[in-house]
Amino acid sequence: MLLDAVRVLDLAGADADAVTRLLADLGADVLKVEPPSGSPARTAAPLLDGVSIPFALHNANKRSVVLDPAQDRDRRRFAELVATADIVVDSGRPGRAADFGTSCAELADRFAHLVTMSVTDFGQSGPRSSWQATDAVLYALSGALSRSGPTTGTPVLPPAGIASATAAVQAAWAVLVAYYNRLRCGTGDYIDFSRYDAVVTVLDPVFGAHGQAAAAQRTSRRWRGRPRNQDAYPILPCRDGYVRLCVMSPRQWRGLWSWLGEPAEFADPKFGVIGERFAVWPQISALIRQLFADQDMLDLVAAGQSRGVPIAAVGDPAQVLEQEHFVAAQAVTRAELAPGLSAAIPTGYYVVDDQRAGFRSPAPACGDADAEWLTGPSTGPASDTAVGARPFEGVRIVDLGVIVAGGEASRLFGDMGAEIIKVESPAYPDGLRQARPGEAMSESFAWTHRNNSGFGLDLRSPAGKEIFARLVGTGDAVLANFKPGTLAALGFSYEVLRELNPRIVLAESSAFGETGPWSDRMGYGPLVRATTGITALWTATDDEGDAQRHPFYDATTVFPDHVVARVAAIGALAALIGARRTATGSHVHVSQAETAVNQLDTSYVARAAGQAVQPDTAVDLVCPCAGDDEWCVISIRTDADMRAVATAFDDPALAADDRFGTGAARAAHHAELAAVLGRHTAAQPPAAVGELLQAAGVPAAPMNRPPDVADDPQLAHRSVFAPMTHPLIEQALPAETGPAPYRNIPPALQRPAPLPGQDTREICRAVLVLEDDETDKLIADGVLFAAD
Repeated sequence: MLLDAVRVLDLAGADADAVTRLLADLGADVLKVEPPSGSPARTAAPLLDGVSIPFALHNANKRSVVLDPAQDRDRRRFAELVATADIVVDSGRPGRAADFGTSCAELADRFAHLVTMSVTDFGQSGPRSSWQATDAVLYALSGALSRSGPTTGTPVLPPAGIASATAAVQAAWAVLVAYYNRLRCGTGDYIDFSRYDAVVTVLDPVFGAHGQAAAAQRTSRRWRGRPRNQDAYPILPCRDGYVRLCVMSPRQWRGLWSWLGEPAEFADPKFGVIGERFAVWPQISALIRQLFADQDMLDLVAAGQSRGVPIAAVGDPAQVLEQEHFVAAQAVTRAELAPGLSAAIPTGYYVVDDQRAGFRSPAPACGDADAEWLTGPSTGPASDTAVGARPFEGVRIVDLGVIVAGGEASRLFGDMGAEIIKVESPAYPDGLRQARPGEAMSESFAWTHRNNSGFGLDLRSPAGKEIFARLVGTGDAVLANFKPGTLAALGFSYEVLRELNPRIVLAESSAFGETGPWSDRMGYGPLVRATTGITALWTATDDEGDAQRHPFYDATTVFPDHVVARVAAIGALAALIGARRTATGSHVHVSQAETAVNQLDTSYVARAAGQAVQPDTAVDLVCPCAGDDEWCVISIRTDADMRAVATAFDDPALAADDRFGTGAARAAHHAELAAVLGRHTAAQPPAAVGELLQAAGVPAAPMNRPPDVADDPQLAHRSVFAPMTHPLIEQALPAETGPAPYRNIPPALQRPAPLPGQDTREICRAVLVLEDDETDKLIADGVLFAAD
């Protein structure tokens, strides 16, 4: 396993359990410290036969040790474990370390080799450091809520679970970066990790790539409106449900036009352009509706895929874990959640060297392990970088990734000092390069490909293959997100890459993975969301709706692209860590669809179990506030929260109302509760509601728009963004400063994103050691290209 030599002491709970589960999947020895009564997360709903589904899923592959801070012997053993660990992860304020009279910051001070991370909702300092967050609060503050829902009326909360899972992935990336840095410089770090920071920068970043269809759009940073186009990826009814189309290219449009019977009014080639189709979409949509009305979802998907038309069924979340594809790909398995209690569960994010790197053993019983490590201590560092240098300096990545998921993965390494050589073909430029007429670069490309070098190469030509082979021989990793089989068809399967460079790491992502009946399907994020049931979850529970429109509202999200990039980057980094130990590379593959399923693992396992599950009765409410289209969210988790809300609004009748007296009653009367609370919130600004209820201990927050995110005092206090300038873009762009604040790692670099082929000549000279006349001839022959 890639992280076999890594020792992780897990003090975390609840939302942070998933951080260390991810490290355990990749082979780390994760030892969970619990009090004699067990982790409080063991009782977290939803429950199946009394067993917490989230605890069971997010603590698989770990071991448990019970340490009582009231006992001197256990306090000494805790200190011994910390001293011999590589990574310590804690969560909450003040966290479990406080029970032993310390903190993650103090542990990092005491043990120079140690990487420690404290995971909290908003970080340890700043004006919101004492606030509490639920997924709904994170969606509201991050700007995700403001882009979800109809153009007018109540915004629609994204599915619960995605925000927390996204933050867990970012935390795993942040802590693994610090550990890699420790291997290189010998000194650990302390990371004050904020889940809010992570959701702002990773889930649907206001200041980040918005996908191929939106790459050329540039709107005012101060715009406070709601999304105008909720059907960029149209969903249409059929006999047994809905299907989604994602027609992007002229060739895909021609396939759809042929399927429609080649209507003469749309024969003009101009309709191959997305904008031209949008202008007449009502007319085209009427033809599609007529074609689809009497056909079943599966028949339509098969017919569309055979014509080269990207199409997917809108899947049922309760059936996702039984899908033939996921079963065949071993992306789900039937396993014990507890002794004698089994369920279908996702196996995890990764395939490593053609083997599943995921679920191996169920969550441990409380105190099932001796307080000993399974592995010997990590070998001493090579000390090949100084403390304070960027961790990936000297690492060379050959980047074939495109659009968001591919481009972001390499950018994460570039931000931390790696040399990124972005390989582009003149015939197939990155889709994020689409820019408005007269502009040389889109903002999406500038954000996603900063700290890259542009290398123009025709990889399909024999001479181009030779150049690429030489490039691989100099590199540490190759990143790609092609359709499975594409690299092999080009002559560069992992076996070939390993022959060229035994230490090379290949990290790939694709829509549906390398195996299974859907692996060769055309895939875009909207189709992945539809197929995995996320689209069906992304709907308003009490939506009166438009009779002419479907009820789904996930058209404006880029999920799961940004999080897939982090998942792939973690896999690549784990492989680089493994290569330091074994001098052998690895092949890591990540499926977007499997990533989406794992992000919502608790929800899917609970839905598949049906009525046997004791549900989570917490409710998340979106309520109107004073002002034009202003909203807030309020999360009521417990009866105590309900009483606190009633007190804060000075409404004794609210606390006495039988409809809202218990969790089950509140869940059953969700819409009525929202209406009652809305009468209180409608007279107040959204920020005031958030302040009032947070002071009462209730998670609540205003719905932020892009200007609010830009001006957020908590983000400013933590320096989450810094202005990034590009010579081809008029205004400075807010850009993230790194995965988290570190003590010993500087903020992200900000070298401007390149034009196509901008650095071809320099790469030929410095990396490939070609003479200038050789480079000139290769350019003249069309093997290479360089920017003027």
